[in-house]
Amino acid sequence: MRMESDTLDELDLRVLDALEVNGRASFSRIGAVLGVSDQTVARRYRRLCAEGGLRVVAVRDAQRLGQDHWTLRLRCVPDSAPAIADALAKRPDTSWIGLAAGGTEIIFGTRPRSAGDRDDLLLGKLPRTPRVLEIHAHQILHRFYGGPSGWLRKFAVLSDDEVAALRPRHGPAAREPARIEPEDEPLLAVLERDGRATHPELQRATGRSESAVKRRLAALFASGAVYVDVEYHSEILGYPTAAVLWITTSPAALHRVGQALAAHDEIAHAAATAGPSNIIATAVVRSTADLYAYLSGPLGRLEGVQHVEASPFLRRIKQLTYPSPAR
Repeated sequence: MRMESDTLDELDLRVLDALEVNGRASFSRIGAVLGVSDQTVARRYRRLCAEGGLRVVAVRDAQRLGQDHWTLRLRCVPDSAPAIADALAKRPDTSWIGLAAGGTEIIFGTRPRSAGDRDDLLLGKLPRTPRVLEIHAHQILHRFYGGPSGWLRKFAVLSDDEVAALRPRHGPAAREPARIEPEDEPLLAVLERDGRATHPELQRATGRSESAVKRRLAALFASGAVYVDVEYHSEILGYPTAAVLWITTSPAALHRVGQALAAHDEIAHAAATAGPSNIIATAVVRSTADLYAYLSGPLGRLEGVQHVEASPFLRRIKQLTYPSPAR
């Protein structure tokens, strides 16, 4: 795969990839690895934010925490989907939202914090929403690709040595179990808005000492309970077309197909699910012609795939944050 952008040059792409490897790395550390000054990295970072919709935020890893994670499809009355999607985007438990199917379908991910929150959404609010005609819920069972594994890594913009030099070093904290304590909430509230918040900023928000903040951050990141992710407009990389793929395989082929999907350049996320399909994947490509080529080629040739339905996104309402940053 190659990135061809009319907006970004090679250094922009290298900075973006570095942030995906380690979103909290200082500009000086990124500059040292990339061979440029920290001021240059800072300028490119601001440009990516302004022109590419870049945001760096902390994300709770539902899989590592043993929490529910769902993908839902809502069929809506025509003209009602955007308003419903906007309302869903304001909920803190929704992680991404897109409009598909001519604007009558909403597809979104949700990570309920508790069984009560899950039931409130799935059994309460959505069924009582009058302009929602149909609900399909897919519980995520296993992640093949995505989450802490970023899609940009598939472009190999950075060398293996550069990636190794940028990766966070957590030390012995990596042995701690993945869990989030109630006293972590003020810390995470800041990081979920700005994953690059400084230690003094986190100290002021939490009332903890700076050394205590550093230790707790190291434990959260090292255990996998929380990771730092980046969002951006894929069209600035020359990949404006994205689609959710609903894939049905034979039970014996499920894991093999999922692992194969994880290795495909086009796949930004893939997971095994309970529900009408047993794999959900997100493909990001240059055009509808490339989507067809992928469906009829690499995906279509996988042994064990029995059925595929593609839902191209018309609009992304929410990626990691909402409202979307100004372009």
